[in-house]
Amino acid sequence: MSKEAQILAVLEQIRPALHADGGDVEFLGFEDGTVHLRLMGACESCPISMVTLKDGIERRLRGAIPEVTSVLAV
Repeated sequence: MSKEAQILAVLEQIRPALHADGGDVEFLGFEDGTVHLRLMGACESCPISMVTLKDGIERRLRGAIPEVTSVLAV
């Protein structure tokens, strides 16, 4: 399974929690260990979106895919 497919699989596990709060995430790419994402919906303007990104999404991705070193919101 490609890294992109692995990333998408993890995001699919996270997505229901984001949807429950009116948000979503879009995968834009994976380069040099960094996953590029776009937060959408309620997540775009949420004051704690960086906590969601770093403590939630990044932690899950790094735990599942050792090649992931960081997550960046674009």
